[in-house]
Amino acid sequence: MKSDPEAGHAPPSKRWLGACLALFVLALIGAALGLFFFNGRPAAGSSAVFEIQDTASGKMYLRLPLDDGFEFSIEFIHSVNQSPVRETFKADCGMIRPVSVRFYSFGAGMPVGSEAGQIIDRDGDALVISGFDQSFSQLNYIVGTVSDHLLYIDGEKISMTDLCGKNAHITIRIR
Repeated sequence: MKSDPEAGHAPPSKRWLGACLALFVLALIGAALGLFFFNGRPAAGSSAVFEIQDTASGKMYLRLPLDDGFEFSIEFIHSVNQSPVRETFKADCGMIRPVSVRFYSFGAGMPVGSEAGQIIDRDGDALVISGFDQSFSQLNYIVGTVSDHLLYIDGEKISMTDLCGKNAHITIRIR
């Protein structure tokens, strides 16, 4: 079947090319909208985004949508007294609020008392400090070179060494 250019019909090969081009453009628009709405912005029903990125380069290691009030923890082996320390935080209106610090022994670099409003409790062998009255816009860590830092979030344990690499200087934010 031949097409009659004067009748306003394009030959089949040009119609095919036009359809492919239209689908390609739609795919590009969809990808751009997907990046805009889901990469760096909360998903529907979510009010915040949890981010971990390289402090110097800005390379994004992790970005997760989460709700206000969401808790996460960072656990590491203290470099001096060689015992575990777990710091628990809560997302609070775009800020990071400390909830508790759990540790097993006193010594260099460890708390020796509590500040006004803070409470020190025993939980088995652990000491737990809670009652913090401050918030942070970001947290900065250097991922351990000897011992790993572990992120506990949404019921999962994530190795920061596997995620970011040893000795990575990272920044954690809630946006």
